[in-house]
Amino acid sequence: MQTKIVDKAYSFRIIPNKEQEELINKNIGCVRFVFNHFLAQSKDDKYLSYSKFAAQLPKLKQKYNWLREVDSISLQQSLKDLDKAFKRFFKGLAGFPKFKSKKNNKQSYRTQYFKRSNGTESIEIKNNKIKLPKLGWVKFRKSREVTGKIKNVTIRKSKAQKYYISICVQEEIKELPQKNKAIGIDLGLKNFLITSNGEVVSNPRTLSKYEKRIARLNKRLAKKEEGSNNWYKVKNKLARVHEKIANIRKDFLHKLSTKLIRENQTIVVESLKVKNMLKNSNLAKSISDVSWSKFVEYIEYKAEWYGRDLIKIDTFFPSSQLCSECGYQNKEVKDLSIREWECPKCHSIHDRDINASKNILQRGLELQLASR
Repeated sequence: MQTKIVDKAYSFRIIPNKEQEELINKNIGCVRFVFNHFLAQSKDDKYLSYSKFAAQLPKLKQKYNWLREVDSISLQQSLKDLDKAFKRFFKGLAGFPKFKSKKNNKQSYRTQYFKRSNGTESIEIKNNKIKLPKLGWVKFRKSREVTGKIKNVTIRKSKAQKYYISICVQEEIKELPQKNKAIGIDLGLKNFLITSNGEVVSNPRTLSKYEKRIARLNKRLAKKEEGSNNWYKVKNKLARVHEKIANIRKDFLHKLSTKLIRENQTIVVESLKVKNMLKNSNLAKSISDVSWSKFVEYIEYKAEWYGRDLIKIDTFFPSSQLCSECGYQNKEVKDLSIREWECPKCHSIHDRDINASKNILQRGLELQLASR
């Protein structure tokens, strides 16, 4: 079995004390300030480069003494983010960089690992504590061991006023043993997915389980005076519900994607145009809840890690309309209300979704053979 060096992230909740909380909040604000300051300078004149802006940081710190109180590496990382945003803009991959706001942007900052000349490390983990620049030792909820070489750490404050770290490491991963098994997957809303071997995974409908609670909190929020203490309390409760939904959804997607990777050598899925599908107002909420794009993203990087093959077939491939036995195309099956149909040519009886997943698998194997 081959081994690979991959970038991997471990996420945990941290429990900072009051002093550390204040410093984290200050650091997030300073990072945002530096990003916006040099973005404004780029608008007035023109964008220079990371190195030229980084050379101006010491003068900026002299002008604003409070910038010295936070992690200096995080300020440099903010400039690297700005540089990346401009490079994407110049390549036509994104629009002109936008100013970061306290309300609309993620509240986070990133710092890098380094080893000092005296041998001490900027980031260390001991038991259930992690040492971070300026913060010192911070407690965290260590649910698993962190292996690999630490590259950087991102500290994030959620809308629910909780604090998290994402530890990025370089780790050696062994490919999984080869399997003589291929599977086609049809993603859906009624069921989350149906496989070509007939396995059905139910849609967890995470959001719908909490909709009444969300509606209740939204009503309470509307009755409070915006900006008051009670308004912030209800807003925080609402954010916690949304955070819980996101965590449940993420856990489901990770466990299912890992299971499929472990059990199959080749996985075939359709390339879905989720952005276009979200334009359907009747289905937008349900489509957002199932997170198909995130699920395929998880399968994709895990397949790369563990030596599996992920094949994506064309969005417009008529998987539901084709008879998986004889190949006859029944255009009447475009009607989504038809859940079961009989092939007019070979008279095979098909379950709509299982038939689609079989066709997806067959098409994927054809593409795989043609590429060899």
